[in-house]
Amino acid sequence: MPSPGAPAPPRLPIEDTYLELLADTLESLDLPARGQFLQRFLRAITHLDLRETQCVQVWDEMLTRRRELTDLAGRQVSLKTALMDVLTSSALLRVPIIIEYEELKKLELNAVTDPLTGLYNRRLFGESFEKELNRARRYGQPLGLVILDLHRFKEVNDQHGHPRGDDVLRATAATLKKALRTSDSAFRIGGDEFALLLPQTDSAQALALSRRVETVFAEMIQPLQLAVGVGMDHGVAVFPQDAEQADQLVRIADERLYRQKHANHKKPANGARPIEVQPSPEAAPEPPASTEHPVSAPQPISIETKRPPEKTEITIEAAASASSAAISADLRPVPPPRVFAVQRKAERVSMAGTNAYAVLAEQGAKRARVLDLGFGGVAIELDSLQDLPENLLAVLHVPILPPVRVNLKPVWKQQTAQGGFRVGCAFVS
Repeated sequence: MPSPGAPAPPRLPIEDTYLELLADTLESLDLPARGQFLQRFLRAITHLDLRETQCVQVWDEMLTRRRELTDLAGRQVSLKTALMDVLTSSALLRVPIIIEYEELKKLELNAVTDPLTGLYNRRLFGESFEKELNRARRYGQPLGLVILDLHRFKEVNDQHGHPRGDDVLRATAATLKKALRTSDSAFRIGGDEFALLLPQTDSAQALALSRRVETVFAEMIQPLQLAVGVGMDHGVAVFPQDAEQADQLVRIADERLYRQKHANHKKPANGARPIEVQPSPEAAPEPPASTEHPVSAPQPISIETKRPPEKTEITIEAAASASSAAISADLRPVPPPRVFAVQRKAERVSMAGTNAYAVLAEQGAKRARVLDLGFGGVAIELDSLQDLPENLLAVLHVPILPPVRVNLKPVWKQQTAQGGFRVGCAFVS
C-alpha cells in the first residue's frame, strides 16, 4: 500500500486496462479454453485466421517481449506496446498498417460523401438504388425515385460567382435533409443534380414531397438575395408502376425532369404554373358510353374589316329608334353559364419516420403521433380513447413547416396490434 505522501500512479488508458484484465483472466483458464478465446481475439484485431496453438504462442511471446522491453526501458511497458511489437516484427503481418479507428471511419465516410453538401455521392447512389430495389421486390412495396435539378443555376455562378453558387448547393442539401424521413436517402449525383430514394412511397406521395421540397427551397435561398430567379425542377419515377429496372427508372425520371424544365423555360408571363409531368397512373376503368350527343366546338367568328361609311346625316327619330333597339337587346335574358364539376384527386402524405406529432389542447397538452396528412384531414395515433371529445383543438407539428392550429373532428377509430388506437380526423372550421 503506497504511503499517504506518495503520488498516485498514473491511470492506464482503457485499452491497456482491458489487456491487463485479459491477461489475468487467461491465467486462470486451461489451455484449450485459452486457445479458443485467443483465436477469436486475434482474428478481431488482426483479421488473421490462426490456429489455436499459434494464438497461444503469440500471446506467450507477447508476455515475454513485455518483460524484455520493461527491463530495457527501465519502466513498465504496456501489453499493447508488446503485442504490436510482436505482430509487426513477425511474418504474420506482411504489410502492417496502424490507423486510428475514428480516422478509418472518417475515410470510409469521405469515400461515399460529397464534401461540399455533406450528401451521399453518385457512387453510393448506384449501390443504394440496387439494394432498395431488391428490398422493394422482396416485400412487394413501391419505391419512389426523384431526380431534382436546379433551374438557372449556371446564371448564379456567372453573375454572383462560384462561392455564392456553393451557398445555393448547401441550401439545397439543408432543404433535403429537413424534408426527408429517416428511411429516405438524398444524393448529389452531379453538379446541380440531386436524387432521392423514397422506400414505401407511391407516385402521389413522391410528387407531394417534391413540391414541398421546391417550396421550402425557395424560402431558404431568399436570404442569399440572388438577382437570378433560381428554382428547382423534379422528375419522378416509381417502382413497379413505371419500370422495374434501375436504369429504366432513372431514364424515365430524367425525361420527366427535362420536360418540366423545358416547360419552366417556356413559362407564360402571367405566372401560370406549367403542366407537371406525373408518373403514369394505373389503368383506370373506361367511362360508360354517354347517350348525349357530343357538343360541337364553336365555329370561329369571321371579322371582316370594312371601310368607314361616308358621312351621312342622322335624324333625331333614327337615333332614338336605334337607341331603343339597343336597350331592348340588352334587356333580353342571358342564359346562365354551364358549370362542369372538376374532380380533384385526394392527396395523402405519409408522415411515417418524420417525427411529426400533434398537441391536443383539450387533452391537457397531450401529444399524438401523426400518421398521415391530407387535404381533408389527418390520421393520428393515441394510447387511449378515454375522454376523446367529438371536436378537439390541436396544433400540428410537421418537419420543415411551421406549427399549424386546427380544429379536428374524429370520424373513424381503429385499434392497433400494439394496443394503441388510430383515429382519423377531418378538418372543421
